[in-house]
Amino acid sequence: MPDTKGESEEERLTRNWNELLQELRVTQTGIQILTAFLVTLPFTDRFADLDSLQRRTYLIVLCGCVITTGLVVAPVAFHRILFRQRRRPWLVDAANRCAQVGLLTLALTVSGVVFLVFDMVIDRTASAIALALTAVFFALLWLYVPLTKDRAARNG
Repeated sequence: MPDTKGESEEERLTRNWNELLQELRVTQTGIQILTAFLVTLPFTDRFADLDSLQRRTYLIVLCGCVITTGLVVAPVAFHRILFRQRRRPWLVDAANRCAQVGLLTLALTVSGVVFLVFDMVIDRTASAIALALTAVFFALLWLYVPLTKDRAARNG
């Protein structure tokens, strides 16, 4: 049954699937660069100077990168496994959920990286402030802005 744009359900699902894949490509590139950077850190001379909190933070953000990578690549794996099985509605829904959780883990991971860098360059107090500001920044930009715009569009 066509919607208000004149698309069939299948056309809408195909458009949604393609849009999700494009969004995930952007996310995937960023997380791959961050992961590559983090993987090289233990092989630097300065890594030996990290204290126990910095080492734990490093491992947490590295795991965050791996989890985020898994989430943003999962829709491709789902598609490969279910190729030509007419599972597009499930694929679009699952990809959307993976993208949402992947963006959350990306925001948390990047916030953790900011904490680690500030802790190494300045001090623990500055790193805690930077962590909080980074988390608030992502919450405002990625959550608050679209939700308030959506509310305004419905009310206006």
